Amino acid sequence: MYFEDHETFVRCLRDGDERAFMYLVDKYHQRLYSYCQVLGNDHSTSEDIVQNVFIRTWHFRKKLKPEFSLQAFLYKTAYNEFLMEYRRNKKVIPLEHDHYGALNEVVGAMDEETLEKMISQVTVEIQNLPKKCREIFTLSKREGLTNMEISDYLNISIKTVETHITHAFSILRQKLGDQYESFLFLLLSPNLTPK
Repeated sequence: MYFEDHETFVRCLRDGDERAFMYLVDKYHQRLYSYCQVLGNDHSTSEDIVQNVFIRTWHFRKKLKPEFSLQAFLYKTAYNEFLMEYRRNKKVIPLEHDHYGALNEVVGAMDEETLEKMISQVTVEIQNLPKKCREIFTLSKREGLTNMEISDYLNISIKTVETHITHAFSILRQKLGDQYESFLFLLLSPNLTPK
C-alpha cells in the first residue's frame, strides 16, 4: 500500500480510511514491539501494549494534523502504556519527570531507521554480554531486583554483583559508542526500572 505523501496519509487516517490504518499497523507494529521489548522484555505485555497503542491512535485520529509527528506520538504512547501496565500490576516505578522528558526527546528526535537500529543494537549487545554478567545485568535492569536481592538469589557477594553490573555498562558503552549512551542509560536506568 502506498500513499503519495505524509499529508495524504494523515488526511486519510484522520478521515477513518481503514487502508491508512492498516498501512500504519504494517509499518509500525514490529518497531513498536521491539521498543516495548527493550522496555519490559515480556512478549505478551509488549503485544498488549502495541495493540493498545493502535487503538488509542485510531480514537485520536480526528485530531491528527499533517505536520504532526506520528512516529513521536506512537512511541510516546507506547511508553505511557508501558508505565500504566506496570502500575496496574502494582509495581512501583519511581520515574522522575526529567527522565520521562529526556526519553521522549530522544525518541521524538530520531528518524525511524535510526531508532529501530538503536533498539536492535542495544538488544543484541545485551545478549552478547558474558553469561554471568548478562544474567546479573538483566536481573538488575530488566527484572528490577536490588543488588542485595541478586546477591541472595545467586549466593554471591554484593560486591560481585556491583562489579558485574559495572562491567556490563562498560562493555555496552564500548560496543555501542557515545551516540547510544543516552538512549541506553535512559532505557536501563534504575529510575525506569520497576522495583
